Amino acid sequence: MADRGANEHSLPDDWPADPDPILALNRIGSFDWDLASGLMAMDGQALAVFDMRPDEYDDNPETLSPRIPREEGRRLDEIVAEALKEGAENYGAYFRMRLRDGALRWTHTQGYIRRDEEGRPVRIVGLIRDATQELNDTTARSRRIDRRRREAGIVQSTTDALAGARTLGDVVEVLQDPLALERLGAVGIALGLLEGGRVRLRAAGPALRFVSEAVPIRLDEPFPITETIRTLTPRFIESRAEFDRRYPDITGHLWRSGIRSAAYLPLIAQGRAVGALAVLYGDDTRFGERARTLLIGLGSAIAQSVQRALFYEQEKDLAEGLQQAMLPRTIPAVPGAQIAVRYRSARAGRDVGGDWYDVIPLPGGHTGLVIGDVQGHDTHAAAVMGQLRIVLRAYAAEGHPPATVMARASAFLRELDTDRFVTCLYADADLTTGVLQVVRAGHLDPLVRAADGTCTRVPVPGGMPLGLSAEFGEAQYPVATVELDPGNTLILCTDGLVERPGDDLDDGFRALARLVREGPAEPDALADVLCADVDRRDGQDDVAILLMRRRAGATPAAGGRLRQHVAPEDPEALAGARHLIRAAVRSWGSGERADEIELAADEMITNALMHTEGSAVVTLRVLTGTDRRLRVEVEDTSSALPRRREAAEDGVSGRGLLLVDRLADGWGVEARGTGKSVWCEFVVPPGPATAGRGPYEERPGGG
Repeated sequence: MADRGANEHSLPDDWPADPDPILALNRIGSFDWDLASGLMAMDGQALAVFDMRPDEYDDNPETLSPRIPREEGRRLDEIVAEALKEGAENYGAYFRMRLRDGALRWTHTQGYIRRDEEGRPVRIVGLIRDATQELNDTTARSRRIDRRRREAGIVQSTTDALAGARTLGDVVEVLQDPLALERLGAVGIALGLLEGGRVRLRAAGPALRFVSEAVPIRLDEPFPITETIRTLTPRFIESRAEFDRRYPDITGHLWRSGIRSAAYLPLIAQGRAVGALAVLYGDDTRFGERARTLLIGLGSAIAQSVQRALFYEQEKDLAEGLQQAMLPRTIPAVPGAQIAVRYRSARAGRDVGGDWYDVIPLPGGHTGLVIGDVQGHDTHAAAVMGQLRIVLRAYAAEGHPPATVMARASAFLRELDTDRFVTCLYADADLTTGVLQVVRAGHLDPLVRAADGTCTRVPVPGGMPLGLSAEFGEAQYPVATVELDPGNTLILCTDGLVERPGDDLDDGFRALARLVREGPAEPDALADVLCADVDRRDGQDDVAILLMRRRAGATPAAGGRLRQHVAPEDPEALAGARHLIRAAVRSWGSGERADEIELAADEMITNALMHTEGSAVVTLRVLTGTDRRLRVEVEDTSSALPRRREAAEDGVSGRGLLLVDRLADGWGVEARGTGKSVWCEFVVPPGPATAGRGPYEERPGGG
C-alpha cells in the first residue's frame, strides 16, 4: 500500500479548493435574502455582476431597482411569487439588467427557498451570474444548427420536389422555381445536356438569354459548362475578375445579364456525364468548403433525376411511336363531313396502350367509324389492337352489316388465343341521310353535339366486349339507329377522356358534355380542347378521340341510292329500314309528300316479307328529268307477280298495293333474274340549288 501510494501523484496542499474562490473564478456571486426583514446580503462578486461597488449597496433590494428595467423586474417578481406560492424548492430566470453606462446585458439567477417546520418560506439563498457569453454561445450554436438544417433542407426539399418529376420539363420547372432559387441565393440556373457529343441548353432562362437553346454547343468550346462536362470536375467562379481572367469571350454577355459569379456542377449518373448544371449569382460569392459540399450534393441529386427523365422520355417516345405506327397513317376525306382524330398516351405510364380509332370507306358511299380499347397497357395490347383493327376494317369494307362486322371481329379475337378482351363501337354512317347504324361492344356510349352547342349522351344498346361475347356464346349485337342532322357532331372516345379519379362514369359524361358545349364547333379545334383537358388532368389512361361533324348544306352522293336489306321475321331490321326511309326522304327534300312516301314504302316492304320466303331489299333514288321524282324499289326473291285487289270489309290485308296505287304518281313491277322488283315514284319539289342534276340525283332509267 505504501509503495503504491508513493507512486501516485501528490495532491496540492490547497486541495480541495474552497467554494468561494471557485464561484469567484467563474464570475458567479451569491446572495442571502431574509424574507422576514426583507434584507438581502450580497457578496462582492454578486455586486460586480450588477456593476455596483460595495459602498453603493445597503442590503436593501430596492437599491437594485435602477439596475433592473421595470418590465424585467415585474417578470422576476412574478416568477419568485409563483415559486413561493406553489411550494417549489427553487426557481431560475434569465433577465436583462442595465449597466452603469446604460448598456443592457443578460443575467441569470438561481434561488433556493428555505422553509420553516410549517412550510412557510423564510429565506432564499442563491446565485447570480453574467449570462452574456452563455447566451451568445447558445445563439451562435443555434445559428449553426439552423444553418446546417437550412442547408440540408435545400437538398432535401429539392430532392423531394424532383421525386415527382417525370420529364425534363418537370425537372426544369423544379429548378427554376423562385423559392428554390431564393434558398440558394441564386438569380438563375442553366441546365446543359450532353446529346451526341454536343451540349444543348434545356433551361437557360432570362439570365442567359444570349444563348440559343436551339443551337447545340460543341463540347470542345471553351465555356465553363463544357469544361465541367469534359473534366467531370465542378467549377466555382467567385467574381467578375475571375470570369474575365478565365472566360473572356463570354464575360460581356454575363455582365449584361447581371451575373457575377457561378457554380458549374457536373451531372454524373452511373459513372458517365449526362450534362452540367450552372447555378448563377448576381454578386461576388465566396464558395467555402461547406457551400461547395452542398452544391455538389445538390448536383448529384439533380443528375439522378435528369437521367430518370431521359429514360422516361426515351421509353415514352418509343411507346408512342409504336402506338402511332399501328394507328391509321391518314384519315380518308369523307364527302359531306369534317373528321378529327386524336390519340394521347397516358402521362403516368410509359407502356404502349391499345386504344385506337379508324375511318373506313364502305360500299354505297357509306363511312365506317371505329373506336376501341384493348385491355392492358403493354406491347401485347398494342399487337392485339393492330391485328383487330386490320380485321375489323376488312370485314367492314366487304359490306357486311354492322352487327355481322362486330360478331366476326369477336370470333377472330377469340381465335387469337389471347386473354385480352376489347371494347369497341362501330358506326355505319350514311351522310346522304344522316343515319348512323351503331353497334356497341362493351364500349362507352357516343355523344352528339347539336348545331346550337347542346351536347347529349346517346344511349345505345350494347353487347359484351369483343372476345368475351364469342367465349360465352353471345355473339348477337343489337343495332341502334342514330340520326345526325346537318351541323351536328358525333363524338366517339375511349374511357380515358371520361373517367376522372373520384367521380363515377355519369359525372365524367356530364363533365365531358359541359366541355364540349363550351368548346368550339369546328372538330379539329374541339379535339384540341379535349386533349388539353386530358393533359391538364394528368391523365392516367390512354385516350383516343374521333369526331365527325356532318356539314350543313350540300348532301354528298352515296352511289346514287340508299339501299337496305330487311331480313324476314326480324322486327328490328324492319324498324331500322323504316327509320332509314324516313330520314332519307326528309333529307332529300320531299316536302309535304314525305309521309306518303314512307307509308307506300312500308306497305311494299311488308308485302314482300309476308308473301315471299326470303329477305327484301329496299332502294331509294332521286330521279331528275322533266320532274324531280323519288323512286322506291323493293326487291324480293319470288317470281310471282303481285296484283292489286280490294280488301274485304273485315279483312286485314289486301290494301297494300291499293294504297301504293292511290298515293304514288306511278308504280309497277319489273322481273329480275332472281325475283322481281316492285317500284313506285313520287313527284317531289325541286331540291335546293337543283337547276340541273343534283350531286346525288340520277337520270330516269338510272336503275
